[in-house]
Amino acid sequence: MKEYLDLVKLVMSDGVRKKSRTGIDTISYFSAHYRVDLSKGFPLLTTKKIEWKSLLYEVLWYLSGDNHIRNLRKHTKIWDAWADEEGNLETAYGYYWRHFPSAEKDKKGNWKVTNIDQIRYVIDEIKARPYSRRLVVSAWEPGNAEKSKLPPCHFAFVFNVQEGKLNCHLTQRSGDIALGIPFNLAAYSMLTQIIAQETGLGLGYFSHTIVDAHIYVADAGTKMEQYDHLEGLKLQITREPCTLPKLQIANKPIDELKFEDFELLDYNPQPKIKFVVAV
Repeated sequence: MKEYLDLVKLVMSDGVRKKSRTGIDTISYFSAHYRVDLSKGFPLLTTKKIEWKSLLYEVLWYLSGDNHIRNLRKHTKIWDAWADEEGNLETAYGYYWRHFPSAEKDKKGNWKVTNIDQIRYVIDEIKARPYSRRLVVSAWEPGNAEKSKLPPCHFAFVFNVQEGKLNCHLTQRSGDIALGIPFNLAAYSMLTQIIAQETGLGLGYFSHTIVDAHIYVADAGTKMEQYDHLEGLKLQITREPCTLPKLQIANKPIDELKFEDFELLDYNPQPKIKFVVAV
């Protein structure tokens, strides 16, 4: 997909080298942005193979609102490195999507906490007021972010309806260009399609702002060399994008969707490029 390859080239050409939390340097670019037209196909990268099943299980796990990886772990180990020994995950995006804590005082001055289902709110609001500019979902809870091993990277997204089509804008504080961004792009595009289908809307644009867009780099011959993503990305940008696949989703309410309700059609990617995640 050209938009992704252009993003890679931008970070490579204009980014600056800096230290990172992981101990591995990055080439970092401030405030990268791109957008894709979802009506042209499902934006699953074709210049390398993406693990479609892992992606789908992750999105369904988010939508379940779970903050434990017991069910996700049956299908993918994608979050194992950040969970505790019992499998609890402080950075559980879906938990905050479906159970965001909201505190307010009662008449006696005592605090009462209720959980807000942000996904349900967005769906109901779109159906009632598609012109709304309040279609916001947040995964950033400051108290959680202070103690979490990995606070939410893609922390807020906003839906917007234009001419009968649903658009989504994702804001991400930190984005690993080689590994994370391809998953984020496809995951939120899938979520947009799910909600568009439930609210009777067409597909518009997915727009994405990444505050710290970065590529992991390591000098050859060092113990960190295995974490270098630059060489693999240099290979990827030489590949010509193929036609995007199509995603078909069963016409069911969002909370009834299961793995078998999704069908990816005509996905013919080029060979996989191996990147090692920096924890």
